[in-house]
Amino acid sequence: MYPTISDLLKDLFGINLRLPIQSFGFFVAISFLLAAYTLSSELKRKESLGLLRPTSRKVLRGAPATSSELIFSVIIGFLLGFKLIYFAFHYSELIDDPQQALLSGIGSFPGGIVAAALFAFLKWREKNKEKLETPEWVDVSVRPHELVGNITILAAVAGLLGAKIFNDFENIDSFLSDPIGETFSLSGLTMYGGLIFGAVALIWYGRKNNIPALVMCDANAPGLMLAYGFGRIGCQMAGDGDWGINNLAPKPSWMSFLPDWFWKYNYPHNVNNIGIKIPDCTGRHCSILDPPVFPTPLYECITCIALFFVLWSIRKKFSVPGMLFSIYILMNGIERFFIELIRVNTKYHAFGIDFTQAQLISLILIILGTTGIIYFSKRNKTFPNAALSSDAETKNQR
Repeated sequence: MYPTISDLLKDLFGINLRLPIQSFGFFVAISFLLAAYTLSSELKRKESLGLLRPTSRKVLRGAPATSSELIFSVIIGFLLGFKLIYFAFHYSELIDDPQQALLSGIGSFPGGIVAAALFAFLKWREKNKEKLETPEWVDVSVRPHELVGNITILAAVAGLLGAKIFNDFENIDSFLSDPIGETFSLSGLTMYGGLIFGAVALIWYGRKNNIPALVMCDANAPGLMLAYGFGRIGCQMAGDGDWGINNLAPKPSWMSFLPDWFWKYNYPHNVNNIGIKIPDCTGRHCSILDPPVFPTPLYECITCIALFFVLWSIRKKFSVPGMLFSIYILMNGIERFFIELIRVNTKYHAFGIDFTQAQLISLILIILGTTGIIYFSKRNKTFPNAALSSDAETKNQR
């Protein structure tokens, strides 16, 4: 396992470069970038089809920096300087435990003051260069794909918040025993919490910017599947505890062409230090699982990336908004329901049935996805200019 990117570089290339980058966080960041790229591509395509149009905003041009702009610059500058200046002189602390170091109250107060003053000055100078004797209101046209940066940031914040809330609810005993520690810990994230909160935030933001909810959902569907699958690479590489149940069964004959770790894996040097100690190992990550388990992050990675290519290949075949997203949530629900059968998770018991939180949400998604596919396939109304031919679409994209 590679808890950090430094571990990966050292093992693959023999490069001993100490970086404060954890593998899981690295792949989550990459997954957001991939989702942003696919979303931008889809929004541009839908703009060319006439499904989306630019919105007009009034902007005050030539005005000096406002108090709120300067205050915001001061806050951002102080936080960056407070941490970065301190870690420039205490780099080993950041390397040893990046999460704890970043979330702690340790930092350089003078560095924060200097950076705050610098950021405020740069904002003042930027606005002063554009200053007019008489500020004027002008109309600015904003195309939907130009909002992808804001959408990505909003999805990240809302998604992480939802993932933490759902995880704390699922593991209520751990949360009650240490509410502050669990709240600010970046470990323990529930995928469906992130999906639900992120979806609500994006629909709200889309409506504010005249992007119909169903069009926004369709545009995000392929990227969501790709981001989830790619994020699972980080889970597999770091060994973050998101693995399967114990697996002592022999490898099936139909899997004989695959390596043994594809069937069962013991996650040596996992980031959570779960299992027994590895003999003669030194350092922070010296545990290995015994017995081995199903490598469920690996299965989800392969499955979801494959499903992304399915969604990407069929995205142009539907003129009715909502159909692609219905297919996505149906696929998502089926995939997660079955992986939960061999995955470690908190179990609930009701009506004589044991189930996980993810399985319950998966069943809801399967029902919603199936209902949506039936409904949208029968729907006659479409958005203006939606039912364009393939030739017309290709011409517009050119």
